[in-house]
Amino acid sequence: MINPSSQYAHSVTGLFDVPAEAAFAFMADPIALGQWSLGCMNTQPTKTAPIHSGHSLFDGAQGFFEIDTDPDRLIVDYRLGATERLVPRVSARVVPADICGLGKEQCYVTLMAWRTTDMDDVRWHRLCVTHEAEIYLIKSQCEAAYGQV
Repeated sequence: MINPSSQYAHSVTGLFDVPAEAAFAFMADPIALGQWSLGCMNTQPTKTAPIHSGHSLFDGAQGFFEIDTDPDRLIVDYRLGATERLVPRVSARVVPADICGLGKEQCYVTLMAWRTTDMDDVRWHRLCVTHEAEIYLIKSQCEAAYGQV
Protein backbone atom coordinates (compact mmCIF):
# COMPACT_ATOMS: atom_id res chain seq x y z
CA MET A 1 0.00 0.00 0.00
CA ILE A 2 1.22 3.48 -0.82
CA ASN A 3 0.13 6.33 1.39
CA PRO A 4 1.07 9.89 0.39
CA SER A 5 0.51 11.13 3.94
CA SER A 6 2.93 10.94 6.83
CA GLN A 7 1.49 7.72 8.28
CA TYR A 8 4.62 5.67 7.53
CA ALA A 9 7.50 8.12 7.37
CA HIS A 10 8.30 11.72 8.23
CA SER A 11 10.99 14.11 7.11
CA VAL A 12 11.97 17.67 7.91
CA THR A 13 14.69 19.75 6.24
CA GLY A 14 16.60 22.82 7.34
CA LEU A 15 18.86 25.19 5.43
CA PHE A 16 22.13 25.42 7.38
CA ASP A 17 24.74 28.15 7.01
CA VAL A 18 27.70 25.77 7.27
CA PRO A 19 29.50 23.61 4.70
CA ALA A 20 28.11 20.11 4.25
CA GLU A 21 31.17 18.50 5.84
CA ALA A 22 30.66 20.50 9.05
CA ALA A 23 26.97 19.57 9.22
CA PHE A 24 27.78 15.91 8.60
CA ALA A 25 30.40 15.87 11.38
CA PHE A 26 27.89 17.47 13.76
CA MET A 27 25.14 14.99 12.89
CA ALA A 28 27.56 12.07 13.36
CA ASP A 29 28.67 13.20 16.84
CA PRO A 30 26.94 11.08 19.52
CA ILE A 31 27.70 13.60 22.29
CA ALA A 32 26.30 16.52 20.26
CA LEU A 33 23.15 14.43 19.71
CA GLY A 34 22.59 14.58 23.46
CA GLN A 35 22.14 18.35 23.22
CA TRP A 36 19.46 18.39 20.52
CA SER A 37 17.62 15.05 20.61
CA LEU A 38 14.68 15.60 22.97
CA GLY A 39 14.16 11.85 23.17
CA CYS A 40 17.80 11.13 24.08
CA MET A 41 19.37 13.98 26.04
CA ASN A 42 22.75 14.06 27.83
CA THR A 43 24.22 11.19 25.86
CA GLN A 44 27.10 9.13 27.17
CA PRO A 45 29.03 6.12 25.91
CA THR A 46 27.99 2.76 27.32
CA LYS A 47 30.34 -0.06 28.27
CA THR A 48 29.49 -1.60 24.90
CA ALA A 49 31.16 0.63 22.29
CA PRO A 50 29.99 2.15 19.98
CA ILE A 51 26.58 2.20 21.71
CA HIS A 52 25.57 5.38 23.55
CA SER A 53 22.63 6.14 25.82
CA GLY A 54 20.61 9.16 26.85
CA HIS A 55 17.34 10.02 28.57
CA SER A 56 14.05 11.25 27.15
CA LEU A 57 12.82 14.66 28.21
CA PHE A 58 9.30 13.31 27.80
CA ASP A 59 9.31 10.46 30.31
CA GLY A 60 12.89 10.09 31.54
CA ALA A 61 13.26 6.70 29.87
CA GLN A 62 16.77 5.60 28.99
CA GLY A 63 17.33 5.07 25.28
CA PHE A 64 20.17 3.42 23.42
CA PHE A 65 21.60 4.21 20.00
CA GLU A 66 24.50 3.60 17.68
CA ILE A 67 25.57 5.87 14.84
CA ASP A 68 26.37 4.41 11.43
CA THR A 69 27.81 6.86 8.91
CA ASP A 70 28.36 6.93 5.17
CA PRO A 71 30.77 9.85 4.67
CA ASP A 72 30.81 9.51 0.88
CA ARG A 73 27.05 10.03 0.68
CA LEU A 74 26.79 12.28 3.79
CA ILE A 75 24.22 9.96 5.42
CA VAL A 76 23.93 9.22 9.13
CA ASP A 77 21.81 6.31 10.32
CA TYR A 78 20.75 6.32 13.96
CA ARG A 79 20.21 2.75 15.10
CA LEU A 80 17.75 2.81 18.00
CA GLY A 81 16.24 0.36 20.45
CA ALA A 82 17.35 -2.32 22.85
CA THR A 83 21.12 -2.82 22.91
CA GLU A 84 20.77 -6.33 21.50
CA ARG A 85 18.58 -5.15 18.59
CA LEU A 86 19.36 -1.65 17.36
CA VAL A 87 17.53 -0.77 14.13
CA PRO A 88 18.12 2.16 11.72
CA ARG A 89 14.78 3.89 12.23
CA VAL A 90 15.99 7.51 12.00
CA SER A 91 18.43 8.93 9.45
CA ALA A 92 19.95 12.26 8.56
CA ARG A 93 21.09 13.26 5.11
CA VAL A 94 23.24 16.26 4.34
CA VAL A 95 22.89 17.77 0.86
CA PRO A 96 25.92 19.81 -0.25
CA ALA A 97 25.59 23.32 -1.69
CA ASP A 98 26.41 22.37 -5.28
CA ILE A 99 23.57 19.83 -5.51
CA CYS A 100 20.84 22.44 -5.05
CA GLY A 101 22.62 25.67 -6.02
CA LEU A 102 23.08 26.91 -2.47
CA GLY A 103 25.74 29.31 -1.24
CA LYS A 104 29.26 27.90 -0.78
CA GLU A 105 28.91 27.78 3.02
CA GLN A 106 25.40 26.28 3.01
CA CYS A 107 23.75 22.87 2.92
CA TYR A 108 20.45 21.16 3.57
CA VAL A 109 20.06 18.76 6.49
CA THR A 110 17.11 16.37 6.44
CA LEU A 111 15.93 14.21 9.34
CA MET A 112 13.90 11.16 8.33
CA ALA A 113 12.00 8.75 10.57
CA TRP A 114 10.06 5.58 9.85
CA ARG A 115 7.09 4.46 11.91
CA THR A 116 7.15 1.06 13.58
CA THR A 117 3.99 -1.05 13.62
CA ASP A 118 3.76 -0.85 17.41
CA MET A 119 3.81 2.97 17.46
CA ASP A 120 0.34 4.38 18.18
CA ASP A 121 -0.90 7.64 16.62
CA VAL A 122 -0.07 9.74 19.69
CA ARG A 123 3.52 8.46 19.86
CA TRP A 124 3.99 8.91 16.10
CA HIS A 125 2.64 12.46 16.19
CA ARG A 126 4.98 13.28 19.08
CA LEU A 127 7.96 11.96 17.12
CA CYS A 128 7.03 14.03 14.05
CA VAL A 129 6.56 17.32 15.89
CA THR A 130 9.68 16.64 17.95
CA HIS A 131 11.78 16.31 14.80
CA GLU A 132 10.28 19.55 13.51
CA ALA A 133 11.50 21.29 16.67
CA GLU A 134 14.83 19.45 16.72
CA ILE A 135 15.83 20.69 13.26
CA TYR A 136 15.91 24.22 14.72
CA LEU A 137 18.06 23.05 17.65
CA ILE A 138 20.39 21.22 15.29
CA LYS A 139 20.71 24.24 12.99
CA SER A 140 21.47 26.65 15.84
CA GLN A 141 23.94 24.35 17.57
CA CYS A 142 25.68 23.27 14.37
CA GLU A 143 26.11 26.84 13.16
CA ALA A 144 27.38 27.95 16.58
CA ALA A 145 29.87 25.07 16.71
CA TYR A 146 31.10 25.85 13.19
CA GLY A 147 31.55 29.51 14.13
CA GLN A 148 33.85 28.49 16.98
CA VAL A 149 36.23 26.57 14.71
